[in-house]
Amino acid sequence: MEDTVKLFYEDTKIREFDATVLSCELKKNGYAAVLDRTAFFPEGGGQYGDIGWIDGIRVTDTREKDGRVFHYMEEPLDIGKKVQGILDWDTRFERMQQHSAEHIVSGIIHRRFGYENVGFHLGADYCTMDFNGPITKEQLREIEVEANQAVFADIPVHVKYPNQEALAQMEYRSKIEIDGQVRIVEIPGVDVCACCAPHVSSTGQIGLIKLVDMTNYKGGERINMLSGIRALTDYHKKQEHARTIGNILCEQEEKLVDAVEHLKQESIRQKGEIAALRRQIMRRKAEETDVSEEVVTVFDEELSGEEAREYMNLLLERGAKVCAVFAGKEETGYRYVIGSRTEDVRPMNQRLKEKCGARGGGKPEMVQGSLTGARDQIKALL
Repeated sequence: MEDTVKLFYEDTKIREFDATVLSCELKKNGYAAVLDRTAFFPEGGGQYGDIGWIDGIRVTDTREKDGRVFHYMEEPLDIGKKVQGILDWDTRFERMQQHSAEHIVSGIIHRRFGYENVGFHLGADYCTMDFNGPITKEQLREIEVEANQAVFADIPVHVKYPNQEALAQMEYRSKIEIDGQVRIVEIPGVDVCACCAPHVSSTGQIGLIKLVDMTNYKGGERINMLSGIRALTDYHKKQEHARTIGNILCEQEEKLVDAVEHLKQESIRQKGEIAALRRQIMRRKAEETDVSEEVVTVFDEELSGEEAREYMNLLLERGAKVCAVFAGKEETGYRYVIGSRTEDVRPMNQRLKEKCGARGGGKPEMVQGSLTGARDQIKALL
């Protein structure tokens, strides 16, 4: 069977086309149809395969093998039938925006720092690029500004198929060794890269490039990027969030940072006051607790954080020989701490492990952990 004629290499703007069905096979998740020609780009170069419709039947993915393009469909097509293909153009154009933006950013980083793009993934709602060297936040901002300047300049995007002699004289980026004809995508003054995917006709079609964030990754940097319609959608979402927060705080959007900082400081102050009040309540409870029993056992569902340990220490200071404090509820389980200044409390912890499935440990003077069980059973074990 002859190779599929790839219309997307002739013109990336083709949205509809006519073709003949050469084969259609039943697969695990539907049918795989091969046409004599197609504008559906198969997965490659970090970009997903196109989706759309053939004669009204949904195409969910597109892949290439041995020069033939397979259209994965929900229903079969008759072999030999003349069909019409229609791309999901919004999805294709969005992916071209992201991919062309990646070339711009990668070209700038390669020129400025000499780093290689060692990983690229164009997901359904995000785009990541991995570079094999460090980048500071200030440098990332500069890269973003330069990338958008290339967008605003509306530079034509050229596709070339140089022969081996011309290719040997050309400087270009490539992640892998390529056998046979090399397809070069050039954005003059910005980037020259070997790539099999379709791109926008000029950089102005990208609209906007936003480098959202950056994280350390395998000794280099992973950059998350939004471009074109994705960047606009993200801006709309964040603007709506800012407007909602402003309404909640009764503050203008441009003053939100100061308002949130004030709210944070007020929250810290109030938490401090609450913690002080909780300590006072705990001391009062400790003063009213009978510490004459051999093992003073306390169950308190309101204790949180380190308060169980603080409560235990207060009771030991009052003269308790052994003190066990359980924070939580019988229905959901307890966190516990057991301590003494004269006894080894580890045997108690071991009994809780054996009878209640407790998980925890510690030193002779103090153990802590968690368990589930009835109060009466726990108290009897201690």
